[in-house]
Amino acid sequence: MDKPIEKKRWTPKKLAAIGGSVALVVVILYMTVLGDTRSKLNVELDKITISAVDKGVFQEFIPVTGTVQPIRTIYLDAVEGGRVEKIYAEAGAMLNEGDPIVQLRNSQMILDAVNREAQMYEQVNNLQNTRVTMEQTRLNLKSQVIDLDNQIAAAERVFRQNEKLISAGHVSKEEYARTKDAYEFLLKRRTLTLETQHQDSVMRTAQVAQLEHSTGRLQSNLGIVRQNLDNMLVRAPVTGQLTSLNAEIGEAKTPGQRLGQIDVLNGFKVRVPIDEFYIARTEVGQSGQCEIAGKTYRLVIRKVFSEVKNGRFEVDMTFDNGTNTGVPDGIKRGQSLQIRLELGSEQQAILLTRGGFYQKTGGQWVYVVDPSGSYAVKRTIRLGRQNPQAFEVLEGLQIGEKVITSSYDNFGDIEKLVLK
Repeated sequence: MDKPIEKKRWTPKKLAAIGGSVALVVVILYMTVLGDTRSKLNVELDKITISAVDKGVFQEFIPVTGTVQPIRTIYLDAVEGGRVEKIYAEAGAMLNEGDPIVQLRNSQMILDAVNREAQMYEQVNNLQNTRVTMEQTRLNLKSQVIDLDNQIAAAERVFRQNEKLISAGHVSKEEYARTKDAYEFLLKRRTLTLETQHQDSVMRTAQVAQLEHSTGRLQSNLGIVRQNLDNMLVRAPVTGQLTSLNAEIGEAKTPGQRLGQIDVLNGFKVRVPIDEFYIARTEVGQSGQCEIAGKTYRLVIRKVFSEVKNGRFEVDMTFDNGTNTGVPDGIKRGQSLQIRLELGSEQQAILLTRGGFYQKTGGQWVYVVDPSGSYAVKRTIRLGRQNPQAFEVLEGLQIGEKVITSSYDNFGDIEKLVLK
């Protein structure tokens, strides 16, 4: 008798199908629940720059460009107008203090000086004549007083004699009265003469003082005119180089017109324009450095010009003679210097190399490379001060971590970069 064959319920094929379905479900669950769902982008390593976060000395500075200028420039202006009559020196010449440069001529000023001189001499003559007259009057009055004193003495003698004789009856009353009146008249006349002498002396003294004042004023005015005439010969006020001269023979110059300039070459300064963003952080005493012919030179801000033009203000810097290098040899007027202007002191800080990423992120986030080096993820950070070489890291990065510092323009909003 035949046995019925039982059909197997769990065949290998069915088990394989069930296992595959379960595995597929597990993979789907893993991808949806536990998997990395962040947006990704494949990036080639040779097209990006990776920099390590490090700790070192940080100093905030900005690069600026300055122009070498003489330590002092003296401008030559025409004090009085005139025609250029003679030129003694040419532009570029080295001059000593007092050397003549340009001779101007002004005929009207010469005529004015002659007239003022004539007026002064006339006033001096008037003063001398007044003094002579005053002295003569004084002598005449003195002579009158002496003569009156003599007459008074004689009249008094006669009067005293008659005074004695009248008591004895030897002189008439009329004679006595006549001698008495004569004596008293002479006394009154003397008093009047002395008063006249005093008043005349006071008046003459005031007149002389007025004439002396007027003469002094004329002399002062004449001195100014003569000084102006002397200024027609333009001389070097200091020792230096005549770097420019704007004058030609026969050319007319007006008062105040620029004739040229002299540069004092016993030192140099550097005129540096700076962006107005840094005006509140720039002050006298700040220093900077520049390199010339392989040597480093230190400069110090000596003057800050607070006026802002076209978004920039200017400072004057001088070479620090206290350093070993001092002032560079062979430096020339007009030479340009690249200067690192220091905005703060040196401090230890966590540093991140500058790169194109900052234009995209503003320093708020970066791509941090995983220790495996296979990918980089976006991370929020906070940066502080900066200089042309590095940023100061305040939060979000640790020493030794690596960051993509090249441009992020091609990454969009991708959160994870797969490095190939």
